[in-house]
Parts: sequence; structure tokens; C-alpha cells
Amino acid sequence: MTLNQVIRALGTAIGVALAASPVMAQTSVSPLRVLSTATTDTIDVPIDRAIVIETARPVGELSIANPRIADVAVLGDQNLYVLGRATGRTTLTLIDERGDLLANIEIAVTPDVSEFKERLREILPGEPIEVRTANDGLVLSGAVSGARQVARAVELANRYAPDAVTSLLTVGGTQQVLLEVQFAEMQRTVAKQLGASLAGIGPGNNQIGTRTLIQGNNLNNILTNQPVTLAQNQLGAALLGFQSGSFTLNLLLEALETKGLVRTLAEPNVVAISGQEATFLAGGEYPLPTIANNQNGVAQVEVQYKPFGVELGFIPTVIDSDLINLQVRTAVSAVDPNISITVNGATVNGFTVRRAQTTVEMRDGESFAIAGLIQDDFTDTKNAIPWLGDVPILGALFRSAAFQREQTELVIVITPHLVSPTDGSTLSLPTDRVRIPNEFELFLNGQVEGSAEVARIANQAFEGEYGYVIE
Repeated sequence: MTLNQVIRALGTAIGVALAASPVMAQTSVSPLRVLSTATTDTIDVPIDRAIVIETARPVGELSIANPRIADVAVLGDQNLYVLGRATGRTTLTLIDERGDLLANIEIAVTPDVSEFKERLREILPGEPIEVRTANDGLVLSGAVSGARQVARAVELANRYAPDAVTSLLTVGGTQQVLLEVQFAEMQRTVAKQLGASLAGIGPGNNQIGTRTLIQGNNLNNILTNQPVTLAQNQLGAALLGFQSGSFTLNLLLEALETKGLVRTLAEPNVVAISGQEATFLAGGEYPLPTIANNQNGVAQVEVQYKPFGVELGFIPTVIDSDLINLQVRTAVSAVDPNISITVNGATVNGFTVRRAQTTVEMRDGESFAIAGLIQDDFTDTKNAIPWLGDVPILGALFRSAAFQREQTELVIVITPHLVSPTDGSTLSLPTDRVRIPNEFELFLNGQVEGSAEVARIANQAFEGEYGYVIE
């Protein structure tokens, strides 16, 4: 070996030693290298369902991050069987035969909504309901025709995802309800009275007779031939008098019939949004004094007010395109002075009340009636002189009889309508067509309204749409 060859061999050995030293290793490339930090594909697998995946190259090795969410089996070199076990997400890593990374796949196991969508189409045909999965639950969205459809869709979804359903469904169509109510009350009173009353004065001013002519100063008036005051100012009565010496006899004959008829009517129209309450009162409020102790323990009088008259309250719920659920409560009350109590010198009257409360379902424009609120009172009285009033025929001169009958019937007719507001510029008020009169029309002609406006109002024809638009 020559000297040059020895020098080259020593140089090569020194170079190899320097390359293997720690100082030189710190400047070399790191042996750790991340092949992939994200998934390349996402596969949706329904729970308890399986799919088959085909790869581009043969698979040498695979790994599933969470076997409790998905299970993977090898069917062949390039075919994999994936089974969804529980809702959630996991990662499937595939390595080819040469040890290179083939794919990093995200597997999302979701509830099976295919069957749920089929059931929705069968139960609620024509309803545009969209179904999405969110984690382990279901999300429903879309605009349906009524509240009943919303309840049915949510109830069906709870069968597939119990307590994990989010409803974003909205109810389309008209959601305002106009309640047209008619209160009609008829009161009829019939009273008849037939009888006779006697009063006599004999020697020594001895008095005998019935109460009608004995009361007050009637006896003195009989003696002095003055008018006799009848009880309660009765009409249909005739007074006959006979006098013989010191004996005076007066006979009062009564034949009276009274009839009365009263008709009361209220027709409120109230509008409310579906699910909201609306109330109406036509009447007043009656003050009721109450005694309460203040913070110092001293009793003080407080006044509370109780409403009376025609009352209405209702809650409408649109459950279908034209089907309305109504919770209605009505009451007709009045102050009754015949029922009263006295507290600390203050007289408080009672009330007569007829109240009804019901829940019905009906379609737009249909009506129902609350009837049967009938009150029938009958009273009869007889006043007679003992024994003499029981004598046939002639006993009518010694007795009086009367009866009174009061009948009241209340009928309530309710009609709901689905409505939508109209343009306010197309509406008019009764006061819009009334003009204030000038001095000449008011003082000289005695007109309280402008003459031209009065004639125009009288001749105009009310046609076309006005108020709420009934669909």
C-alpha cells in the first residue's frame, strides 16, 4: 500500500466518525414524522346498520379508534365491513401492504332516519318536514299546516330518539282567530191577581175587615168619604161602599194582570292570536268593602271591585289549516238588591250569575250554541178570612189570590273565524263621516251635524270588505 492510499483511508475513517458523533446528529432531520393530522373522508353509518367499503389498494392493516361506536371486519384485500354500534364519531385508519398510510376515515354513526322519514310521509302526507341528525338526537324543521301536526311529528320522533328531539317546526297559515259571539237573553214576567177585600165600621167605631182596607188611615177616610189608599198602588181595582145608619161597609174588588218582556243582546267581536287569551266585559264593576289589618294591626276598610255584566274569555288554538280548538268561558251577571248583607253599617248586594265554561273543536265559520240556561220562578199567594174564604163561590168575596211567574232564558252563539289584518287606510270609523256644525247650522237651524254629511251618510250604501278579512 502506498502512502497516498494510507492517507485516503485515514481521511475516510475520520469522516465516518465525525458523521456518527452527537454534535452532527443534532443537525440532521428528526426521525419522527406525522403522516396525516386530519381525516381524508367521512362516512355516515346508521346505527345497527352496516355498509361495505372498497379501497383503491389492498389493505394490510387497519385500526378503529373506538370499537364501541363502530365495528370493522375484513371481507377481502380491498373490501371492509363497517357496522354502526352506537351514535358518535370515531376514526378508521388503513395501512397498505407496504406499510404506507392508505386512508384516515371518519365514521359518523347516526340514528336511522330512513324509516322515520317513511313513517312521517305516511302519517303526515304533504307536510314539508326536514329531518336532520345532531349528535345522538334528531332535529325537525319546516313549516307545517297546524299545531296538531307539530305534536304528531315530535311524538313520532321521540320513538326513534327518546328525549333527544329538537323541534324547529313552525306553523304556517293564519294564526289569528276572530270570535264572533252573540248573547241573547229573554225575560218574561206574568202576574195575575183576583180577590176581594172588606172593611166595615159599626156602632162604636168597631172595625172589621181585611188588611188591605184596614191599614193606614183608610178607615178614617171611609168615614169621611175621602179616597182610600190601596196597597202598593194597585191598578185594576174598584171600591164599592154601602152605608146604612151607623154601619158602613166597603168592598174592594181586584182583578189585575201584568205582563212584561225584556230582550237583552250583546254582540262582541274579539280577536286573539293562537294560544293567547282574550277577554271582554260589557257591564261594570261593583265595589265590595272588605276589612283587613294593616302592618300595625289596625283594622282598615279596603274596597275591591267585582265585575258584572256580560263577560267573555277564550283561548283559541289553531291545530289544523282550518280546525280551531276553543277554550271558552262566559258569564252573565247582575246586581241583585234582594240578596244583601250589612257589614258595619254598609249594605252589600249580592249577584245573580249564569256561567258556562267549555272546550270545543270546530272549523272556520262553524257555530255552536250554549243554551239551556233557563230560570223559571213561580210564586202564588192567597189571603182569606177564615172559614168565610173557603165557602164555594161566595167565598171569593172574602179572599184574594195572586200568582207571579218569571221566566228567563239565555242563549250564547259563538262563531270563530280565521282572519288576517287588513290595510288601515281602507278602514273608516263612524266619526270619520260626521262633520261638526257651524254656528249658523247649530244656533239657527238647530242641527247637531253638518247637513251635507247627514244626507251623504243616509244615502250611502255599505258594500265591500271592511274590518278583518275573513278567509
